[in-house]
Amino acid sequence: MWNTQNVTGSKTHYDNYVRYLMNTMADYAAFNRSKKFATGQLNLSHQAFPETYGLVQCTPDMSNSDCASCLNSLIEEILKQFSVEGLQGARILGVRCNIRYEIYSFYSGVSLLSLTPPVENNAPAVTPPLINPPPQGKKKTSTGTILAITIPLVLIAFVVIAGLCVCFIKRRKSGLTKPLLNVGNPEEIKSVESLLLDLSVLRVATIDFAEQNKLGEGGFGAVYKGVLPDGREIAVKRLSQSSSQGMGELKNELLLVAKLQHKNLVRLLGVCLEGQEKLLVYEYVANKSLDQILFDSEKRHLLDWGKRYKIVCGIAKGLLYLHEDSQLRIIHRDLKASNILLDADMNPKISDFGLARLFGGDQTQEITNRVVGTFGYMAPEYAMRGHFSIKSDVFSYGVLVLEIITGKKNSGTFENDETEDLLSFVWQHWTNGTITVVADPSLGQRYSRSELLRCTQIALLCVQDNSANRPSMSTVAVMLGSETVSLETPSKPAFCIAKSSIRAGSFSSGFINIGGNTDRSSTKSVPMSPNEVSITDIEPR
Repeated sequence: MWNTQNVTGSKTHYDNYVRYLMNTMADYAAFNRSKKFATGQLNLSHQAFPETYGLVQCTPDMSNSDCASCLNSLIEEILKQFSVEGLQGARILGVRCNIRYEIYSFYSGVSLLSLTPPVENNAPAVTPPLINPPPQGKKKTSTGTILAITIPLVLIAFVVIAGLCVCFIKRRKSGLTKPLLNVGNPEEIKSVESLLLDLSVLRVATIDFAEQNKLGEGGFGAVYKGVLPDGREIAVKRLSQSSSQGMGELKNELLLVAKLQHKNLVRLLGVCLEGQEKLLVYEYVANKSLDQILFDSEKRHLLDWGKRYKIVCGIAKGLLYLHEDSQLRIIHRDLKASNILLDADMNPKISDFGLARLFGGDQTQEITNRVVGTFGYMAPEYAMRGHFSIKSDVFSYGVLVLEIITGKKNSGTFENDETEDLLSFVWQHWTNGTITVVADPSLGQRYSRSELLRCTQIALLCVQDNSANRPSMSTVAVMLGSETVSLETPSKPAFCIAKSSIRAGSFSSGFINIGGNTDRSSTKSVPMSPNEVSITDIEPR
């Protein structure tokens, strides 16, 4: 105990000195050190007051302002509760910060701050602290001093670790919805991390990729329907593990695809890249793919002519966006009925654009050594020589439009014995002046004859053998949108072959050997790839 009874105003003065010491250490710890820690020594010249030592500390994860606020509140509390005349010291140990002062050195080492009392006792002025020089030697410390420092540090470390664990758990839980909330505006997607979803979330959503949730399967893998905890329906494409592309390049191109947004493109909502799994999360489209309705004898009546014409125009708009209007130039290279999804209002949405680029590695902008796709939709220059361009997509679009008009698959069987492919079938009726015969019988007579003729003529222009004679998608969009625009007369389309020249079955199996010795003569079977995989070229513009 020390006595201040014989000093006028000693208690008030000493309280001010303690406040001065504590405030100076609090400022030093909060704003001048990343460790959020300070020790100080106040050298009092008045014999009634002994030297006073202090310590302040915050958890390292606290911000400067939070640390300062926490320490200041404890300083006020310690002066209010424990600053009693004759008391030698006090201590408060908080959850994230603590303070202590004593009239003896209770910590090991030399004080970080060495302070002198203010000139005026009534209103101590804050003076810059003098930081002590390095210690000249070790001081002997007692067991009590060591414990006084060690115990608070251990408690603080425990609190910090517990806090980090809680933050980690909350972050894991936030993965259920946070990525999907950021995809409304593509400009807000800054990195692929904003699209990442936990594998556990998708396993729960798809009931661990249950067979009953399987929507279909293509060359890139199976697609499963899923339901997120908030009730939103999604489609999860589980990609095959055959890609040799690096993860960095994969993430970059996923980011590019995620930023593409058009009403006639299926939206990419999120991705999962954990372990060997590569999962793409898309918006769920209610009516699935066009081929499941168009080529189904019981469902095709759902597609009246108005809906079919809307689908034809919508696909054209989606392709035009990919070719010319987006920030990227994208060539789909596997446009077909199964890659056109229909929403609840039968609006078309192109899917699987951008996927093949993620898996290919040997193609350039104009030629590829890996021709994979669906024969019947492939342009001749692409199927035979590996040459591709936006005009390759135009050819596929023309075939697709003829399928929508006729309700027949391009590789199906036809009534006329002289033709075995869709293009020859339509071309014969076009040249004979009986084009309305090709209309899907399920339409009956409930269609616009002028629109049907116009769509057929546009489709025939799109499937010309020479790519230079095919229109661009911008021209196609203009021709579809105006009845006053005159159309050119189409020439004989590609792949118009007689029944005796090639067998239809030869189009469905095998592999195209570009540059190899495969016989491509019209009297031989031309083995083709059955792999229904999309190849997409993404080129920044």
